[in-house]
Amino acid sequence: MSTDNYLINSETNRIEFLDSRFYRDTRTGAMVPSVTTLLEAWPKGAQYYEWLKKNGENADAIRDEAGRRGSVVHNLTESLDLGNEVQLCEPDGSPRYKMSEWAMLERYVDFRRTIKPTVIEVETNLISSELGYAGTLDRILSINGDLWLVDIKTSAAVYDHYDLQLVAYWNLWRTLNKVPDHEALNMRLGILWLNAKTKTYGKGEAIQGLGWQMVEASDSKERLNDLWGACRKMWHAVNANTKPRELSYALSHKIEQLETVNP
Repeated sequence: MSTDNYLINSETNRIEFLDSRFYRDTRTGAMVPSVTTLLEAWPKGAQYYEWLKKNGENADAIRDEAGRRGSVVHNLTESLDLGNEVQLCEPDGSPRYKMSEWAMLERYVDFRRTIKPTVIEVETNLISSELGYAGTLDRILSINGDLWLVDIKTSAAVYDHYDLQLVAYWNLWRTLNKVPDHEALNMRLGILWLNAKTKTYGKGEAIQGLGWQMVEASDSKERLNDLWGACRKMWHAVNANTKPRELSYALSHKIEQLETVNP
C-alpha cells in the first residue's frame, strides 16, 4: 500500500518513508526530484538576502511558520474544491485555524464566487521519468473560456521563480496528458495570490478582489522554458551524486520475555 510519502510493505512488515524532495514514478520505479527541489538552484536575489538581514536569527522561524500557513491554506482550499464543507470552529466553539489562515480561505471563497471558475483538476500529482522531475499541480481552471494552470500562493510577495514553477508544471501536464502543442500554447499560467495588497475588484480583464489577485506569468513560455532548463542543469551539476534518503522501520515489534533463572 502506498501514499504520497510512504510505502507499507506487508510482505516484509516494514514502512518505508520516501524522501520529500523526490517523487516515485510508479510506472518505472524511478525516483525523480521535485520541481521545488530543482528550484533550489535558482538565485535567491537581493530581496531574499535583505530579508535575511532584516530578520536575522528569527528568519528560520518566520520561514517555517509561512510554510506551515501555506500548507494549511492549501488543505482548506483543496477540501473546499472537492465539495466538502470546511468549518472554522471545533464543536466546543474553539477555532481550528489561525485568523490569518481563515482570512486567506475567505479570499479564496471570494475568488470562487466572484470569478466563478470551472474547477477541472485539484492537487494533481505529475510525475515523469522522461522529463526527469515531478510536482503537484494546484489547479486547472476554466475562466471565461480560457484554460488556466494555477498555483496558489500565500507568500508576502510574488517572486520571480514562481513563473519557473508554473512552466515546469505546464510541461509535465501537457506531456503526461499528450496535449497538442497549439492547445498547450494557448493555456494561461497564473499565480493566485491570497496575500495581495489589492483593495478593489478588477476591471476589464484583471482578475482580482479584496486581498487576492491572479498574477499571470510575466514572460513567454519559450523564455521561461529556457530559464527552467538552465535551472535544472545547474541543480544536477551541483547535486550530481544526490540520492533520495532512505528511511525504513518495522511495522511492529515484540520482545520475547526471557526465562527468569533463580540464583
